[in-house]
Amino acid sequence: MDKSSFEWAENAQAAITVCDENAIIIFMNKRARQVFSGRGGTLIGNSLYDCHNPKSAEKIRELLKEGTTNNYTISKNGIKKMIHQQAWFKEDGSVGGLTEISFEIPQEMPHFVRS
Repeated sequence: MDKSSFEWAENAQAAITVCDENAIIIFMNKRARQVFSGRGGTLIGNSLYDCHNPKSAEKIRELLKEGTTNNYTISKNGIKKMIHQQAWFKEDGSVGGLTEISFEIPQEMPHFVRS
């Protein structure tokens, strides 16, 4: 994928990070670079495995192998975030890598059931 494939994401308010099928980071938008500024800002070219503990690294391997998604929330420094990780696919249908989208959510968030 070339960088122009990510133009839509560069200024999104969510932090967006994309890796390839080998878990090498190939894109970080402006917000992701800000979030990870304590680690040097851009982690492009680095392995996701180097940025995660063994349990998280195993989840990354599973997502890459199965082509599935993973969703959870975290709280850090008083800020609650939604984390959405999903496989992305190449034109031939094989897993191309993962995309992680992270964004702040309110501590108390309305939930609606719609029919």
